[in-house]
Amino acid sequence: MSPELVATLAVIIAAMAFDYTNGFHDAANAIATSVSTRALTPRVALAMAAVGNFIGTHFGAGVAKTVGDGLVKLPEGVPSLGVVFAGVCGAIVWNLLTWYFGLPSSSSHALFGGLVGATFFAADAKIEWGTITDKVLIPMVISPVAGLILGFGVMLAILWIFRRGNPSKLNRGFRIAQTVSAAFMSVGHGMQDAAKTMGIIVLALYTGGFQDSSTDIPWWVFWTSAAVLAAGTYAGGWRIIRTLGRKIIDLGPAEGFAAEVVASSILYFNALVLHAPISTTHTITSAIMGVGATKRLNAVRWNVAGNIVIAWITTFPAAAAISCVVYFCVRPLFHA
Repeated sequence: MSPELVATLAVIIAAMAFDYTNGFHDAANAIATSVSTRALTPRVALAMAAVGNFIGTHFGAGVAKTVGDGLVKLPEGVPSLGVVFAGVCGAIVWNLLTWYFGLPSSSSHALFGGLVGATFFAADAKIEWGTITDKVLIPMVISPVAGLILGFGVMLAILWIFRRGNPSKLNRGFRIAQTVSAAFMSVGHGMQDAAKTMGIIVLALYTGGFQDSSTDIPWWVFWTSAAVLAAGTYAGGWRIIRTLGRKIIDLGPAEGFAAEVVASSILYFNALVLHAPISTTHTITSAIMGVGATKRLNAVRWNVAGNIVIAWITTFPAAAAISCVVYFCVRPLFHA
């Protein structure tokens, strides 16, 4: 096999490993609220999330093109494949660290930070700071704020509309509704997170010289990314599920439904309209906080929320730093 083929295969394997860790790391995004409110059993919820992720992948081409062609510019050749490999490995390491501590950090921003960190020291490579600002950093700030505000507003509307309803009947009804909202959430997660893996694979194929376009996505990339993300999701990330579903706030079925409706709406808008690769983790977590704040401000365990926000802030630079170290370690293996 040629050096280009070996290096490209190494990046694709690393991307699949990231995709799998993304699945079990971010499984909580789609199902934590449904499991915590007992709308769904854990295994049923995970199976539904896996199917939703698989379906959503096939609608994520816009996000994939942003990741593959918009964040960094790399010349063709084996050294550039080493940059992509190091960036993905940095994201994997950060995913595993935050999963171990049960922190719902962003796999997306870990990947972006990893790419930027590895590219920073690479020869003839360019970081597209304008695109990163517009498509990553600004949405990184806006999407959690939108989740917080909309979560608060939607929950207030639900409380007002059903203010005279029977609580036990409403809980049963919202548990049923949560099966739908959780399904929409899992499809949105697939649109966003599998698409990022697809973007990395396309970047590797283009950089390795195996396709002429940096935006065309082969059919097998859709299917493999979807299948691996679904498998990782079904494996489950119980540490983070417990954090999102129980430690931030004690959710009821109505709160869970409201949080999932808000988060999935934001994910769909960014994936289908803006083609912006936003964080599913940031979006659902902030929506849960907004929904919980309608009970009373101290209903939200702000100390837990504070730890999560710290993880959010440190994800991009931490993954970048890890990928820098990985890049200098693997650079001799990816020589021209």
